[in-house]
Amino acid sequence: MLIVIIYYIIFSITLVYGIYFAITGLIGVIKKSKYIEKESKKNNNFAILIPARNEEKVIGNLIDSLHSQNYPKDKYQIYVISNNCVDNTKQVANNHNAKVIECDEKVKTKGEVLKYTFNKLKDNKEIDAYIIFDADNIIHPDFLKEMNKCIESGYRVAEGYRDAKNPSDNWLSGSYALFYLFQNVFFNRSRMGLNASSSINGTGFMIKKSLIDEMGFNTHTLTEDVEFTGICALNNEKIAFVEKAITYDEYPSKFSESWKQRKRWSAGIFECQKFYSVKLFINYLKTGNIASLDMSLIYLGPLMQVLAFFLLLLLITFRLCGIYLHDIFSYFFAYGWLYFIITYVLGIIVDIIVLRLKHKKVKSVLSGMFLFVLFVLTWIPINIICLIKRPNKWDEIKHTRNVKINDIVK
Repeated sequence: MLIVIIYYIIFSITLVYGIYFAITGLIGVIKKSKYIEKESKKNNNFAILIPARNEEKVIGNLIDSLHSQNYPKDKYQIYVISNNCVDNTKQVANNHNAKVIECDEKVKTKGEVLKYTFNKLKDNKEIDAYIIFDADNIIHPDFLKEMNKCIESGYRVAEGYRDAKNPSDNWLSGSYALFYLFQNVFFNRSRMGLNASSSINGTGFMIKKSLIDEMGFNTHTLTEDVEFTGICALNNEKIAFVEKAITYDEYPSKFSESWKQRKRWSAGIFECQKFYSVKLFINYLKTGNIASLDMSLIYLGPLMQVLAFFLLLLLITFRLCGIYLHDIFSYFFAYGWLYFIITYVLGIIVDIIVLRLKHKKVKSVLSGMFLFVLFVLTWIPINIICLIKRPNKWDEIKHTRNVKINDIVK
């Protein structure tokens, strides 16, 4: 039957896809990182960029945490890029001794705001590197010191460790905390073990000014972070993962905000897939650069989830029609609810192991841990919607959690 052949084709594709990331993730974590921190007497000059749209409630705490860095105060300048703000964001930034750059051009994405800012600062010869944060972040006191070590170790692009500012708010923020914990450990950390390239995660990343001057910041999608990661892979520019440079991020605790945010992510990655996946795979075949293969496959992620869901629907249909298959997935699926219960329990065990590995308290994300599967499942309709029709503009995500760095770092 043709439908059975289609099933096995989809099954083979999704199985190989999952095995690739499982093996590379585990091997990379087990292997010792090739990243070497080099202490240096040189302190690079950082321009800290904070794109902001109506962030008066949270941006003051970010700026205060930046003023508290264990780094020479004359070696960094804080810039708040006001993107069509209609609240008191600019006033709060000025009150906390940050410079304000007015983005007076029509922009649709964060990537366009950053490009505008890079062009504004391109003639500033004192800047060695840019560091980008979201306005809702707060920053560990050693962040700049650790990024400085990274630069002196020879990297021109780096991502810090993305942690949660509000993991205990509810199941949703807890699920986000787990999501980024897995990304930190099984992708970014593992890639350092494989001597490969990490990925930019949207905030808390560093780019040397020389690299921006050389190739620009020409992103076009709603996900400028993963797009720029792909551009770096195409240019064989390795991205470091600096675990000790920690950014505490505010995660959505309202499902409507989460839906809007993840819909933007999915749409952006579908666009990246369209523009870059083939180019990246060809670059991998020519150069053997694993970063190109990684990003080519990551851009296929939303599509793979839709295919896996379609695979499940086919399997259910086959069972109802009395058609029995002989692959491993069908074999386990025959156990019905027992299979799903065992899979669910194993998922929680993996969550606990990773939390303990990173010395995190299980109780801080307890509801998120038990409902993480719901977080993942709700991505299915998002990806299906974005596969059919994608949003083309950046929607504002409201941030309200008033947390200071001293509340987290004692």
